[in-house]
Amino acid sequence: MDGGAFGAGKAGGAFDPQAFIRQPHTLLRLLSWVFSIVVFGSIVNEGYVNRLDETQEHCIFNRNRNACNYGITVGVLAFLSCLLYLALDAYFPQISSVKDRKKAVLSDIGVSAFWAFLWFVGFCFLTNQWQASKEEDNPMNEGGDAARAAITFSFFSIFTWDYMDPSQDSGMPYAPYTNEEDATDAVGTYQQPPPADAFDTETQGYQTQNY
Repeated sequence: MDGGAFGAGKAGGAFDPQAFIRQPHTLLRLLSWVFSIVVFGSIVNEGYVNRLDETQEHCIFNRNRNACNYGITVGVLAFLSCLLYLALDAYFPQISSVKDRKKAVLSDIGVSAFWAFLWFVGFCFLTNQWQASKEEDNPMNEGGDAARAAITFSFFSIFTWDYMDPSQDSGMPYAPYTNEEDATDAVGTYQQPPPADAFDTETQGYQTQNY
């Protein structure tokens, strides 16, 4: 069964860019990539404001520098992770080793769960700090749309990072299948029982009963 695990038996096929782009797993990865850009881009561009009587800018989220730093850091790292795993998804069909394929899938599971958790924390953190923001700290209401965009797309990112095993997508070029050798071995190990009349009733001293 290991020969066909994670689609290893079909490794080495030609890469089809159009089929790759149309895969649900790839589309979710691209959405995660775009959402991460929106989050850190919104905070970097419009996430810092200042009062009329001061020159130093502060984080729009309750003047809490940690909130802005968290959103930017998670957004940038998620952006890079998406690029890395998009490259891995494209290269995955070329991996022939079952162990390497297993490591790639398990890594994807772990990273996806990790980022879903980080985005959940980010959504809660930014929402809490936005609600706690004081109107006098931003009387012109500057950057309000950017702050709401960062919160909204942090929430959406929680779901786009939910893991979906690519091997379960029948449309993918490396979908799992049953190896023919394994099927042959499975049949070969099974011995059909002999028919009842193969026994010599006279030799064995067995008397058949008529019902």
